[in-house]
Amino acid sequence: MLTQTAPDLPRTTPEAQGIASSAVLQFVEAVENQIHDMHSFMLLRHGSVVAEGWWSPYERDYPHMMFSLSKSFTSTAVGLAVAEGRLSVDDPVLSFFPDDAPAEVSDHLAAMRVRHLLSMSTGHADDTFPPMMERPDGNWTKAFFEVPVLHEPGTHFLYNTGATYMLSAIVQKVTGMKVVDYLQPRLFEPLGIPNATWDESPQGISVGGTGLHIRTEDIARFGQLYLQKGQWQGRQIVPEAWIDEATSFQVANGTDPDSDWAQGYGYQFWRCRHGHYRGDGAFGQFCIVMPEHDAVLAITSGLDDMQQVLNLVWDILLPAMDAEPSSADAQSRLSEKLASLSLPPLKGSTSSPITAQVSGQIYRAEANHLNIETITPRFSDSGCTVTFNTAAGEETITCGYGAWQQGETAVLNQLGMVGPTLIVGSGAWTADDCFTMLVRLVKTPFVYTLNWHFTGDDLLLEFEVNVSFGPLRASLTAYRG
Repeated sequence: MLTQTAPDLPRTTPEAQGIASSAVLQFVEAVENQIHDMHSFMLLRHGSVVAEGWWSPYERDYPHMMFSLSKSFTSTAVGLAVAEGRLSVDDPVLSFFPDDAPAEVSDHLAAMRVRHLLSMSTGHADDTFPPMMERPDGNWTKAFFEVPVLHEPGTHFLYNTGATYMLSAIVQKVTGMKVVDYLQPRLFEPLGIPNATWDESPQGISVGGTGLHIRTEDIARFGQLYLQKGQWQGRQIVPEAWIDEATSFQVANGTDPDSDWAQGYGYQFWRCRHGHYRGDGAFGQFCIVMPEHDAVLAITSGLDDMQQVLNLVWDILLPAMDAEPSSADAQSRLSEKLASLSLPPLKGSTSSPITAQVSGQIYRAEANHLNIETITPRFSDSGCTVTFNTAAGEETITCGYGAWQQGETAVLNQLGMVGPTLIVGSGAWTADDCFTMLVRLVKTPFVYTLNWHFTGDDLLLEFEVNVSFGPLRASLTAYRG
């Protein structure tokens, strides 16, 4: 893996590239007032970074879960493999996996081509990814072929993460390398993207449709490469013809003129309003490319409404391109704002009349979705540490009072997350009988609020997460002794 520090993208002021600082400031303030959980952004114009920021405790060097923004990178791998003559977008999908074909092959399945995987027009009526993940033997490719293909391929758009997995599997089949390894010398190293990681299936194949972990600047570099039609520092990294094909309208996906999810779909890229395009991932991971304005916007976040942030981009940032320069005061205020971005820790009391009674007590949990067996909270003058015992071992979460306390845990992992992940926590007594913890999984979109209700020998623990593919709320009951 690449570990050296990559050359920085050039930095300059918004005005130097024809953008009003006052509008960028307005965008940032609107994000904070209306969205609340943006983690980072980087705005490029004419190849230079004109504004960037990370809301503390999120940091510049933290990789972030990309979710479906991974798909655009998988598409790029396919384009490179096509350019190397390893496959064609018109190859039948079944031709790569004859051993996984069902006993009876329908006409629609036989007609499915690589281009249908790329354009999410495989003919399926339901996303194939859930049954693939649920297959007991872990053979995701075989599971894909077992899902009925009800429509003629190319005639029906369905967002289908399983289709992108099949693209990843095809690249691995024809190159002998996982997509993450195949892209290393062809994309990641030339762009200066260090230490990209990609989750794998039980078959040892990069998941493709999700699972990529990279930094905000890496998203920006990828978007700039596409804006430059595949050229990077004098080299043609990705064929220009592939860039054009992948980002063009390939299939209709709706008719709502106000929705950025109904402007057409390319090869793992969404068409946007105003003639732009993007790769995006669940909960607000964005790579927005604006060719008409020679601009790129990279975003990481934890949002439940992704259209909302795009509306702010179109309503505030687009009109600011080639606007009248801002005053020196506006430029100064933007600089100060970007330097002080933060998401505050939880505020509240550092003690309660019952602190001494509950601190250090062992609470035994009833059966619960997290498989927690016992819980032991410990309160000190500087913060709170909670120890969870599960069937897999012991986990701890530490919270500071009025400050973020860093740690690691796996007990709050969401679907697809494996092993301990970096967290920061803060806590406070929000009532005499309730201690509240705010826990941010800072390399992910996820933020947990845990409310600990103590009543006599009983403990009710209420969980709430900001965004999720499943329920947003859950609870468990535990008893002292």
